[in-house]
Amino acid sequence: MIKKEMIAMLLAGGQGSRLGILTTKVAKPAVAFGGKYRIIDFPLSNCINSGVDTVGVLTQYQPLRLNTHIGIGIPWDLDRNIGGVTVLPPYEKSTNSEWYTGTANAIYQNIDYMDSFNPDYVLILSGDHIYKMDYEVMLDFHKANGSEVTIAAMPVPWEEAKRFGIVLTDENRKITEFEEKPQNPRGNLASMGIYIFNWKTLRDALKAMANQPALDFGKHIIPFCKEQGSPMYAYEYNGYWKDVGTLHSYWEANMELIDIVPEFNLYEEYWKIYTKSDTLPPQYISGDSVVERCIIGEGSTICGEVYNSVIGCDVTIGKGTVVRDSIIMNGTVIGENSELNKAIIAENVVVGNHVRLGIGDEVANETDPHIYTDGIVTIGEKTCIPDGVTVGKNTVISGNTTLDDYDNYNLYSGKSLVKAGDE
Repeated sequence: MIKKEMIAMLLAGGQGSRLGILTTKVAKPAVAFGGKYRIIDFPLSNCINSGVDTVGVLTQYQPLRLNTHIGIGIPWDLDRNIGGVTVLPPYEKSTNSEWYTGTANAIYQNIDYMDSFNPDYVLILSGDHIYKMDYEVMLDFHKANGSEVTIAAMPVPWEEAKRFGIVLTDENRKITEFEEKPQNPRGNLASMGIYIFNWKTLRDALKAMANQPALDFGKHIIPFCKEQGSPMYAYEYNGYWKDVGTLHSYWEANMELIDIVPEFNLYEEYWKIYTKSDTLPPQYISGDSVVERCIIGEGSTICGEVYNSVIGCDVTIGKGTVVRDSIIMNGTVIGENSELNKAIIAENVVVGNHVRLGIGDEVANETDPHIYTDGIVTIGEKTCIPDGVTVGKNTVISGNTTLDDYDNYNLYSGKSLVKAGDE
């Protein structure tokens, strides 16, 4: 019988609605990040760097690009005969068929998959965080303490604590209390959504709580294990960790990659981040272009000026165009003599000549003021923007737009232009 000490279950089914137009056609873990990567590359790379060679990836929302990206796991050395990476979408069963309704429900529906490896431990991960962590060190901590449930946790600012599951511990890091998103937090050590369970403990908890609607780790499984008296410990993590769940945090995390001494370093020899790479020619940067503090992906052609930006693969930036503080994803073409300020541009977009993005005052967005914030211009994938238009801040554009869609060549700050079929 196959026996694995620890297997990982990677939750990658989320829609990521706070990323707005970026996730209408693609699951959040498949969104491009840092030029050539996708968000899911980070937890997958952590697995193989930590010696975890069996990973179940649970997909649900818009899984096509994610499935294509993961394939059979070759870039992460996860194409194994025994173990390796397996994509686990919801599937039809003889008695009842249901979507994954909560994080723990998704795990519960795959008990047979986990059983087939007869593991001692199961590592639960999220597919939408940017960080590097050696899960082997966390497992050693779990074993050393005789823990049955270990929660990776890190200190967060007090004012943000109510957004997280908060753990209260004694001096040995044993968890005395766990509060899911408390209104008045008594601590600021926040769960990172990374757990190691003894398989028997997890299996028993999933079966006992299976009938709970929207079965969730923070709301149901962890409180159940606590009630049962399972020893629980907090593994404190003090490295770089970013939940890129909002457009602003996504923009910020990309910008931090290009700091002179980046807090999160993509270039460490001993902890590589792996990804599926297309075979592309090298970058071409013309003689009269200017590039300062940028990441430029393979196959890109730069004929303009690019400052403080993250440019994906196979991007074209025309002559006379100036790009500042922006993220431009794979396959996008920017025309000539344009100006881009603090823009997030998704894949395969065409921006015309003499286009100006991010101009004017900040005004709250008219349709989703909580999503399109901080002066960012967000352009959805495969969008076309015609020549000569000026676009304000806190704006969103999606679809094949024409001059008729603009008010005298303008889309003013705070406006949303989403063509039918692109919601």
